[in-house]
Amino acid sequence: MNRSALLPLCVLAATGTLFLATILSVPDSTLESEQPAGSGIAVLTQPLAAAESPGLTSDSSPFVDEPPSVETATETTQPAVNEPASQSRAEDAAERDNAQTGPQLHTAIGSVEIFPASSEWNRRIDDLPVHRLSQVWLRSIGIDKGLHPDFGTTWRGVPNGIPFVVVRPDQPKVPVAFEYADESDAGPYPIPPDAPIEGGPDAPLDSDRHVIMVDPQNKRLYELFQVIRDPIAGWRAGSGAIFDLSRDHHRPIGWTSADAAGLPIFPGLVRYEEVAAGEIRHALRFTVVKTQRAYIFPARHFASRSNDPNLPPMGLRVRLRADYDISKFPPTARVILTGLKRYGMLLADNGSDWFISGAPNPRWNDSELATLKQIKGRDLECIHTGELTR
Repeated sequence: MNRSALLPLCVLAATGTLFLATILSVPDSTLESEQPAGSGIAVLTQPLAAAESPGLTSDSSPFVDEPPSVETATETTQPAVNEPASQSRAEDAAERDNAQTGPQLHTAIGSVEIFPASSEWNRRIDDLPVHRLSQVWLRSIGIDKGLHPDFGTTWRGVPNGIPFVVVRPDQPKVPVAFEYADESDAGPYPIPPDAPIEGGPDAPLDSDRHVIMVDPQNKRLYELFQVIRDPIAGWRAGSGAIFDLSRDHHRPIGWTSADAAGLPIFPGLVRYEEVAAGEIRHALRFTVVKTQRAYIFPARHFASRSNDPNLPPMGLRVRLRADYDISKFPPTARVILTGLKRYGMLLADNGSDWFISGAPNPRWNDSELATLKQIKGRDLECIHTGELTR
């Protein structure tokens, strides 16, 4: 994550040698790709209500500190990714039913809705107008650059993508010392000793090093940025955020999260299970190299010093053009591209241009994912979802 508006994490770099000896272990899931390392002005249209407190303190947390019990994400069913869904009446009815709920994560210890259907993440945008600056922003990112699936099986020996771990409600919570404590939720956080870390245990200290935990029974999402486990001082991180998955939960205005835009990361990941089931019902997360010092709701934070209006703002929603023919793409890609037409993707961080985030899984077909690179910036549209906040 590029947080050019914040101070560098010099403390983490200074203690890197000590920390790497005892850093988190990574589960064996994973993708092969060409990815490089690390990857109108107006008031907010939907301001945060005063009652929407961002964090759970140790006093208010519903968790009990007992011996750990950790589960990784599993699926109740694993249908093959076959032909695109037909337009049968039964499927139309199922789609109407799905519209009443948000996307689900199914695990061995229960299922959880990833924010309500009313959440901006789960809002269909195929009928929204194109933004008047769409072509300007597309050109600034690159109309000849292709989409890049920043996830899959393995890359350089580690899981390719942003991993997550499912935790039980009795997973012990631990305190975390934050570099940006003034914009972080205090916690504590239910971090398993072997929680997977983005980029693997030897990821550079200045890389994102995200750790994501989902507690399905208590409907809580915990996300950390630049995580380091100090054998003496304990857990440290750049920033952290806790989200209540049962409501449309946003950060306070101006706050970051574990992502530069102040957004949750997990709702925007492409997950194998949902693609195998044949449908993505939420927006995806993507990055670009340069952004402007502005954001659009549901983003809460910018990470740029540039006031250049030609650069895209955080929270920008982009979709694949409705008339783009996806019929010749392989099954996996068609599911993802259909989701991009219906729900689009949200600009969440500074990184490589047009990189789409997903969770690693050894069952991904990397060759099919690679066909997404055929989609160029010129095939997309920037959508008007609200005004800029600076």
